[in-house]
Formats: sequence, C-alpha cells, structure tokens
Amino acid sequence: MIESLLIANRGEIAVRVVRAARELGVRTVAVYSEPDRLAPHVLAADEAYPIGPAPSTESYLRVDRILEAARLSGARAIHPGYGFLAERAAFARAVQEAGLVFVGPPADTIAAMGDKTEARRRMRDAGVPIVPGLVAPVGDVGAATEAARDIGYPILLKAAAGGGGKGMRAVAEERDLPRAFEAARREAMAAFGDGAIYLERFLERPRHVEIQVLGDGHGNVVHLGERECSIQRRHQKLVEEAPSPVLKPVERAAMGESAVKAAKAVGYVGAGTVEFLFQDGEFFFLEMNTRLQVEHPVTELVTGIDIVAWQLRVASGESLDFAQEEVRLVGHAIECRLTSEDPFRGFLPSTGTITELQVPTGPGVRWDGGIHAGFQVGLHYDPLLAKLIVHAPTRGAAIARMARALDELVIAGVDTSTPFHRRLMEEPDFADGVLSIRYLEEHPELLEDRVMDGGLEAMAVAAALLEEEDRMRHRATRVGDRGGALPSPWRRGLPPWRSG
Repeated sequence: MIESLLIANRGEIAVRVVRAARELGVRTVAVYSEPDRLAPHVLAADEAYPIGPAPSTESYLRVDRILEAARLSGARAIHPGYGFLAERAAFARAVQEAGLVFVGPPADTIAAMGDKTEARRRMRDAGVPIVPGLVAPVGDVGAATEAARDIGYPILLKAAAGGGGKGMRAVAEERDLPRAFEAARREAMAAFGDGAIYLERFLERPRHVEIQVLGDGHGNVVHLGERECSIQRRHQKLVEEAPSPVLKPVERAAMGESAVKAAKAVGYVGAGTVEFLFQDGEFFFLEMNTRLQVEHPVTELVTGIDIVAWQLRVASGESLDFAQEEVRLVGHAIECRLTSEDPFRGFLPSTGTITELQVPTGPGVRWDGGIHAGFQVGLHYDPLLAKLIVHAPTRGAAIARMARALDELVIAGVDTSTPFHRRLMEEPDFADGVLSIRYLEEHPELLEDRVMDGGLEAMAVAAALLEEEDRMRHRATRVGDRGGALPSPWRRGLPPWRSG
C-alpha cells in the first residue's frame, strides 16, 4: 500500500480522500492557497503545505508548486481529486516523471479521452455505440454545412478539446449554422485554447445516464452500475441518483458491457466514468471522464464498494478482489450538490462567511462537506460547498429521506441551492422519474423566486411582528401608558432565521 499521499485539491473531495487514506493507514498531505489555510481539508490531513495565493492559476493549478510540496513532504503518490488538474495528461505525466505514483489512469489514456473526436473514433472502433456524426473536426463553415446535410438537422456543434457545455451549440436549421459555428469556435478557443469543432446528431430529450467503471493494472475491469444525472443546468449536474429509475435490467447489462468495452479499449486503470445519452431504449456514448466523479457516493451507497479506497489500492498495484457477477445494486441513493449560489436569481454566486452550519443526520444520511461555521466563501473556486446523499430501500423512500434531511440542514451566511433541491423533492415528474436533460427547461417553476417560500415567509412574518411591535410602542408612548410597549412574540437578539 502507498505509504504517503498528497492530495492536489481542496474542499469536500480533498476531505473525502483524506478519510479513505486514513482508513488504509496512509499518511496524507494537503496543499492550500492562502485563503484555505484553515479549511477543513487542511485540518484533516496529517501535514499541509502552502502553494500560493487565492487564484487557482497561482496555486492549485501550479504543477511545479504541487510537485515541490510532494518533495518536501516525502509523499510518494498524488491524488488529483476532480477539477483543477485531474484530467490534464501533462500533469499525470509530470507526476510520473517525478518518480511518483499518479492515482488515476495513464497519461496517454487521459489524452485520448480528452480529445472528444479521438474518443468517438476509439469507441466506434471498439463497438461502443456513438451518436451519429463525425469522428474528426471540421475546418470551416463550408465543411460544417456539408457535414450537417449528411447528418441531418437538428445537429449539435461541439468542441473537440473539452466539455462542460463550453463550445457547444444546437442548430435547428442551416441558415443558423454559420453564426453558431463561429460562436462555438470562439468559445472553445477561449475555454480550451483549441477552436476545433465537430458535429453530431442533436437528440431532443435524452437522459444522461453514466456507468461507473473500475479497472486495475492487471487487465481486470468491472462496472458498478449506472447513475442518472439528467437534472442539469447548462450541462452542469445538480442532482444524481443510482440506479436510474428508467433502465430495464437488459438495458443496464448492455450499457454496462459497453462501458467495460470502452474502458478496455483505452487501457483504463483506476476509477472512471463512461457517460451515455439514453433515449427511446437506445444509448450512445457521450464521453469518458478519466477521474473520480462528484457523484461517486451514490454508487458507493448502492454497491457497498468504497471507490476512493479502490483508487488507492489499484494505484498500489493491487488487483480487484471481486468479479462483475458479485456487484449488486441494493436500494436507491440520491445526491444533491449544495452550492453557494442563488437558484432563484439565475444561480448567481453568493459569497460571505458561513455563520452557522447544522448537518442532518439519521439513518441513511451521508454528508460530504468541505465547510464549517466561520468558513469564508469566495469567488475564486467552484461554488460546490458540500454534497448531501441519502440511501433507502426504494426510490420513493430515498426522496422522502432527502426531503427530511434538507429540512434539517442549516447553512446560514450565504445563499445556497438548498431551497431548489427541497422543491425538487416534491415535483411530480421527478417523483415519477420522468426526466431528461431538458428537465429544468420544462419546469421553470422550480426556479421562480417565490417571495413567500420557506425562510422568506418566516422573515416576512418576523418583519410584520417587528413592525407591529414598533407601532404598539409608539401608541403606548403617545397615550402615556405606564406599561410601555406590549411584549413581542419576536424577541430581538435571537439567532437569525435559518434558511438555505
């Protein structure tokens, strides 16, 4: 087993890796930017080293400083978490060249799957179904127009070098293609430094279903079932669950088999995710994430397999000690990504100090967090604060458990996405599993700013009580009432109303 591990990340995922490493007896080393010097991941690790000021370009993205921290600490391996450097082949290669173990797939695998057209070509050659379209970028609008005629409208323009919705445009008619093509190319260049664009068929209402895979360095690859990730905003996931409420056993088996084929086709080692679009009983390869996913806890809860621990065990040279037929999905799990954003104002980022934090507990409730009371939330990093995950025997029971847990959750001091998640748990289509990546477009009411909703209603009541108190005090003073103002049912100085 690896003796010492540096975690090249921050927040909840860094805390998660520290916990898994500690259970395996592995010494942990954290790195931190100036504002993160007292962050939970720093306090949780055995050692911690500063790597620069707040901007990630001067800290968490500085490969040289991370490698220097590894040298100073004597760490023998580096876990990239997700985000930051996790899917950068150059980082994986630099770690290996420094004589350290990279907890993840080989650099060449990361590079191949990071190039979306190369990934599509490899998947096609491996017999994995892909969305009809190109396996190479087009050079100009003219070539894009010809390709679109062959594919058939509507089509989707996509950046070859990245994901996350950057450099992506849907086009319904040929007349809209030139402007969309140039916009997609500009955005791709700004985001990835590469303006290459390819085309594929645009699916109207697909579901986003992904398969967790796990491979060792001895040729063994298994899948751990699927996750439903269809509730998204601008291609960013908000809620995930396992298993999908729509897949039949035969579809699950076929999709899992394709995911294993995909992983073997690129020599995959470690934990990874093969993402598919699923529509009308058909599924198509979307992309492969060559890292740990944010939503890995739901898979851990339904399979009982510690994915992060297996990342470390595989990186230490161990073989998987279970076969595909031993993987069982038990019950249902749901995860809510809790972010420092106001969902009722276009997910506007919220900053400030977390003044109070009360985490829900009870049967089947898990909290993966990277915050504490007094934590400063800024704009330098991803707004993900924590993940709330529940597990129950059935999907209906899991939804009810999540609603209860969200009711117990208190995060005061910044706006969070909690109220949106709480509304979602009561939305009929969600309860029935009627989902697609268009879900939020079709349910705009979930993001409406209802003035009398939840904590806002309580604050309105409090304001009315205070107004009445002031009115009565003024009246008593006017008439010379020796008793003064009437006692108020709302006492000043009590803790502020707890809202998400």
